[in-house]
Amino acid sequence: MSHSSPSVEPQKLSTLAKFIFASRWLQLPLYLGLILAQCVYVYHFWVELVDLIRAAMGDATALQHLLDAVSVAATHGKEGVEAIVRPSKLNETTIMLVVLGLIDVVMISNLLIMVIVGGYETFVSRLGLQNHPDQPEWLSHVNATVLKVKLAMAIIGISSIHLLKTFINVKSYDAKDLIAQTVIHVVFLMSALAIAYCDQLMTKTQQQANKH
Repeated sequence: MSHSSPSVEPQKLSTLAKFIFASRWLQLPLYLGLILAQCVYVYHFWVELVDLIRAAMGDATALQHLLDAVSVAATHGKEGVEAIVRPSKLNETTIMLVVLGLIDVVMISNLLIMVIVGGYETFVSRLGLQNHPDQPEWLSHVNATVLKVKLAMAIIGISSIHLLKTFINVKSYDAKDLIAQTVIHVVFLMSALAIAYCDQLMTKTQQQANKH
C-alpha cells in the first residue's frame, strides 16, 4: 500500500511581510507603460515602411520624408569638407539607411519584449507559460542575471546598427565623432562580455555548491 507524501502547506506571512511582498505589483504600471511604448514603435515602423513603399512607387512627398529622416548634415563646417548632396530619387544608400532604421525599431522592440515578459516573470508574478507552444526558449531559465545578458546583447545589436549607419554617412561626421562612437560600441561589447563572464562564474559556483 503506497503512502502519499504529506502536502507542504505554504508558510503563513505576517501582515507586514504580505504588504512588503505585495509592493512588487507597483511595477505593473511600468510594464504596461512599456507595452504602450511598444505600440508607438509598431506605429512608427509601419509609417516608415509605408513611406518607403510609396517612395519606391514615385511619391515625391514620401521620398522627402525619407530623405529628411536619413540624411545627416555635416557636424563640422571645416574648410575642405566635401558638401553632402541629397539625392533627388530613391537610391541604394537611402533604401539601406531606411531598412537599417526599420531593423533598429525591431531590435528595440525585441528589447522591450525581453524587459516586459522577462521582468514581469522575474520580479512580479508567474505567467504560467509552462508547456505553452509559444513560450520563449529563454524564459524557461530566466533570472535577473540571464535577463541582463540578454539585454546587453540586444544593446550591442542596436549599437551595431547605429554604428553602421554612421559609417554609411561617414562624410558627414568628424573623425573624433567616429572614434567616439566606435569606442562607445566597444565599451558596450566589453560590458556584455564581463556580464556573461560573471554569470558563468556564478553558475559554476552554484553547481559546485549543489554537489557538496
